[in-house]
Amino acid sequence: MSRISQQFAQLKTDGRKALVAYIVNGDPVREVTLPTMHKMVEEGVDVIELGVPFSDPMAEGPVIQKGHERALEHHVSLTDSLALVAEFRQTNQHTPVLLMGYANPVERMGYANFAAKAAEAGVDGLLTVDLPLEEVESLNRELSSHDIDNIFLLAPTTRVERARKIAEHASGFLYYVSLKGVTGAGHLDVESVQAKLEEFGALTDLPMCVGFGIKDAASAVKVARLADGVVVGSVLVEAMGQGSEQAPERVGAIVRDIRQALDQI
Repeated sequence: MSRISQQFAQLKTDGRKALVAYIVNGDPVREVTLPTMHKMVEEGVDVIELGVPFSDPMAEGPVIQKGHERALEHHVSLTDSLALVAEFRQTNQHTPVLLMGYANPVERMGYANFAAKAAEAGVDGLLTVDLPLEEVESLNRELSSHDIDNIFLLAPTTRVERARKIAEHASGFLYYVSLKGVTGAGHLDVESVQAKLEEFGALTDLPMCVGFGIKDAASAVKVARLADGVVVGSVLVEAMGQGSEQAPERVGAIVRDIRQALDQI
């Protein structure tokens, strides 16, 4: 069982909701990412989603795009992200870390090479936003051989048949995108989220987490009542963008508020 699966199993046993938190590696400077990761765990994050900087982050809204741009100013790469996870693992062996990014850097490294290096570093999962489902089998073979989960997105526009195929290839958990559009966009429609989670939940036993539109404790609680967990991203990247000084503390305060609210459900 992967570290991600173990975490969700323990959360279910404890009757708690998962808090998944996203930041971009190297944003706003390289030195601040690691202490921010540790601070997020200290304040109650269950799974860290580490963004791998990319020059064309098409799924991201303006806030996270700027985070990628800031990180790329320091030439932060996929290789750097693997090295960061390895450094994180020196003092944290229990918190799952998944890399979120785009297919090109992984393809350039080579699926087998990436999977081996990711496992050695202590990576637990991969989410590649733009890798077509039809092309995922070869990547899945390499990831599964190292017990690394492949995390997939489901959207409001995903049809049931395609969702079923996605669920068959996925492991760890499924990430439901609550809004049409990019990260940080739009107004959260809780009734629509509920309907889709019920529809997709009937297809799989995997945990379902919801992201896009989770901005604070109130929105996190509304969604967490329906799902196994929430994914928080843009608001944390926005806090990182305010400067490296006190960045871990700013992010930690946001996480702490959300964690405390989730634990009251």
